[in-house]
Amino acid sequence: MKNEIGITAKKDKDFQEWYIQTVLKCDLADYSSAKGFMILRPYGFSIWEKIKEKIDSEIKKTGHKNAYFPSLIPESLLGKEETHFTGFTPEVFWVTKTGEENLSEKLAIRPTSETIMYEAYSRWIRSWRDLPLLLNCWNSVLRAEIKSTKPFLRTSEFLWQEGHTVHATKEEAEKEVLDILEIYRMLIEEELAIPVLTGMKSDREKFVGADFTTTLEAMMPDGKALQMGTSHHLGQNFSKVFEIRYLGKDKEMHFAWQTSWGVSWRLIGALIMAHGDDKGLILPPKIAPVQIIIIPIFYGDKSKEEILNKVKTTAKELNEEGLRTEYDLREGYTPGWKFNEWEMKGVPIRIEIGPKDLEKKQVTIVRRDSKEKNQVEEQKVPKIITKTLNEIQESLYKSAQKNLENKIVTLTKYDEFKAAVKKGGFIKTYWCSRNECEDIIKEETGADIRLIPFDEEKISAKCIKCNKKAIKISYFSRAY
Repeated sequence: MKNEIGITAKKDKDFQEWYIQTVLKCDLADYSSAKGFMILRPYGFSIWEKIKEKIDSEIKKTGHKNAYFPSLIPESLLGKEETHFTGFTPEVFWVTKTGEENLSEKLAIRPTSETIMYEAYSRWIRSWRDLPLLLNCWNSVLRAEIKSTKPFLRTSEFLWQEGHTVHATKEEAEKEVLDILEIYRMLIEEELAIPVLTGMKSDREKFVGADFTTTLEAMMPDGKALQMGTSHHLGQNFSKVFEIRYLGKDKEMHFAWQTSWGVSWRLIGALIMAHGDDKGLILPPKIAPVQIIIIPIFYGDKSKEEILNKVKTTAKELNEEGLRTEYDLREGYTPGWKFNEWEMKGVPIRIEIGPKDLEKKQVTIVRRDSKEKNQVEEQKVPKIITKTLNEIQESLYKSAQKNLENKIVTLTKYDEFKAAVKKGGFIKTYWCSRNECEDIIKEETGADIRLIPFDEEKISAKCIKCNKKAIKISYFSRAY
């Protein structure tokens, strides 16, 4: 597969094979010799860097600071919050030896950082003056995922950011949860051009150890939901275990209120699935590491030097305008081969400069999303390019929004619900809020509650499963 030129699988015929080919052939990632692990290649890492830059900038505006904590966690520390520990136990990698010596206590390789961070928080926080504590970490975590790996979506190690904050009041923590969720929504919709639904997780699906979990859910073209990020209100569950207390202005000791939140490189997986086509990637301009690729076209040595100078001059002008531009001067490859490779890599705009363009003092501009080709006068290039990039960004979002809207149905009958699950998409329905019904639905259909919307609508039907009084509107789907 890797040695074959281009993407050979069709997205609408074999979605899973198309996805794997796109990841590998676009040089985003590769498999590691360690089972369940993935190598992030430079092109894939450059996309992660753009995502990271945006999130980092936005959370720093709100007073958060970056920190780093150890990747090894003593078993006794990980087990302090029993519910949290039990939830992660099946996924934990353990270190039991150093060289040939057995450790006196097992060390867990970080599955998430709550325990290692909160043990330190208990030492750092003494009074109301130390609050709020707003920390974020950029790191990797390890969770055993051996059987059903999929690059960017399910691997044993993944890159992410995880924020962990401490507040004096429940209300401050609640505001933090929703503020972060909004930052995530803005990133995903405005930068990645992927529309999302936001809401609450059910008690069954919330983060282990949280009072409640908020989520952002996207719908992929194959009809499966993808959780794009989560923001959790931890209440005082961890602060009571780890003794995170502060002396209030009232001269009394209080347990703090906490939050945690995060997104991972699965956002790259979402980008691939949401926007790609049979040729490969289509990257939204705001997140594309390379927004414009310039390819020279010449025949023999005639006008070659002049064309190459024009290519370099055009790239310099565009980069000075803040447009991320590169050119491809590799020898031994035809212009057509280069066109196909950069199309596969999803660069939003291709500029072609050949003898006729030189003669007419123009360049040829080709859009990756629509394949539209236009000739543009030299002096108008920066303005037209900027306009076209904005149009591509908007077009990709509208296309993904249409996919989302087309994959939401509202149902009240369980037979119709079961049939709809097989077709894919979100099923908006009514639920009694009992765990029993949620469990049975998941067991019988494979669909679970992806979110309970924030906006409360009038309940106009009974529970989809038990036909008793419905309490909540919920969105069900099968998911990655």
